[in-house]
Amino acid sequence: MSSLRYRLFFFATLFFCCAVTKNTVAQPSLFSYEKFTNDKGDTLNYRMLFPDYDTIRKYPLVIFLHGSGERGKDNNAQLKWGVMNFATDQNMKLHPCFVIAPQCPDGMDWASFPGRKDSNGKLLQPSPARPMELLILLINKFVKQFSVDTNRIYITGLSMGGFGTFDAIECYPHMFAAAVPVCGGGDVTRAASIAHIPIWIFHGAEDAGVDPVLSLSMTEALAKAGAHPGFTQYPETGHFSWIAAYSDPMMMEWLFRQHK
Repeated sequence: MSSLRYRLFFFATLFFCCAVTKNTVAQPSLFSYEKFTNDKGDTLNYRMLFPDYDTIRKYPLVIFLHGSGERGKDNNAQLKWGVMNFATDQNMKLHPCFVIAPQCPDGMDWASFPGRKDSNGKLLQPSPARPMELLILLINKFVKQFSVDTNRIYITGLSMGGFGTFDAIECYPHMFAAAVPVCGGGDVTRAASIAHIPIWIFHGAEDAGVDPVLSLSMTEALAKAGAHPGFTQYPETGHFSWIAAYSDPMMMEWLFRQHK
């Protein structure tokens, strides 16, 4: 192959690869920058993904809760892990939906339930944490403004967000149609209150950050309460079990099939 032909072939291949990447990989710019403020002046930053929106139909709403490492006020770090899987071309084609990805402020948590300590070592209270209260207010406001299928509101989260996912459905058991907590844990004493909610739990067998026993205990408590939760424990996987969980097409298919 001549030098000129080789260069033409190289740039044509590069162009093709870039085009494929552009059409298949989610872009952070798809998520708009938003802020919710309650009547007391408390604020919650969040990023918003819209479907190919048309008021003729109603769309499911996915709530995504990030982990502890993505807390802050830049309204950007929460897109680092997991949530971008909902914004790929493939997923937006098969499962058009709204996605709300809030950012928990520094020093705060999504979850608050007895027996668990916050990031500062203090025991959490049974009432919802402030960021969770703001999130619920945001959801209630959002469903009044946009064409949301209120029978298909889903919640998922990883690590701190996995704890938050359990806490959200235990505090608000009639709001969500399904939940996917990843490497988290919940209050086993309240398992009966969420036995009616379809739940698929994920964890890594070698997780040194969040003990897999916490997910196993919730699975067992839910089963004893009459539920049929899904449980996937990845062997030879540590804390980053969310990489496999959110890239699993079976999980996505299962999630978007769920209705209240």
